Amino acid sequence: MNIYEETKFLMKKYNISANKDLGQNFLIDDNVIENIVEAAEINEKDCVIEIGPGLGTLTSRLVEKAGKVIAIELDKKMLQILNDRFALYDNFSLINEDVLKVNLNDLIQQENTQNYTVKIVANLPYYITTPIIMKLLEEKLNIDSITVMVQKEVADRLTEIPGGKNTGAITYCVYYYSEPQEVLTVPNTSFVPEPKVCSEVIKLNIRKEPPVVLKDEKIFFKVVKASFMHRRKTLLNGLANAGIASKEKLKEILLELNLSENVRGESLSIEKFAEIANKLC
Repeated sequence: MNIYEETKFLMKKYNISANKDLGQNFLIDDNVIENIVEAAEINEKDCVIEIGPGLGTLTSRLVEKAGKVIAIELDKKMLQILNDRFALYDNFSLINEDVLKVNLNDLIQQENTQNYTVKIVANLPYYITTPIIMKLLEEKLNIDSITVMVQKEVADRLTEIPGGKNTGAITYCVYYYSEPQEVLTVPNTSFVPEPKVCSEVIKLNIRKEPPVVLKDEKIFFKVVKASFMHRRKTLLNGLANAGIASKEKLKEILLELNLSENVRGESLSIEKFAEIANKLC
């Protein structure tokens, strides 16, 4: 039985349909699943946290490769399927929670008793991709990497080099905490039901040290976010309107850094943003 047949069988057996409110699209492509597992470099010394396992298609590969798999699933309808499928695996545990409400540091301490290397794997729905990615990064978890499938458009922003054409505020956040890489473009035909757009598998390798030295991380991220609040505005106006500092102070800083008063945030490197933030401390 291939994955497509298996998916149809499980949906019929358990009377399950994809939940649009939760952005569910079930992956039915063997090659994509193998690529995700390969990109995440899963082995028996790893503890994998899978966010949104759904029917357990990817989970079935993870439990065979990893020392431990912790699946976090919000949809109660999926619980019986997952419990039935993986009842015989003593390296599998299932948590029925919203990942945004889970204390992941506590979870890792409680579940990762073998002190394995922790890696996160997920197929993230579009509407909640950014909050989940930011939670995983900002909480500074003791993890090695995050391998996720997201919409292609979002992937382009997440993996862009700061200052590139697809740059957004999240680009700088992702780059500060990790080294992002594109893994695989996934066509919409790889899912049931088919989404309207293509997806991308990306991997975020968590940095041991940030790429820039900051006096205050909070000020740095405030500056970055304010710079992208209104993309058509200059950096000067964006920061002034956000109340980061007075226009006079900001003009002084731009002059000191040899930046034009007309420069826009999306054209700046992460190093330049760091310099601006440090001068505001």
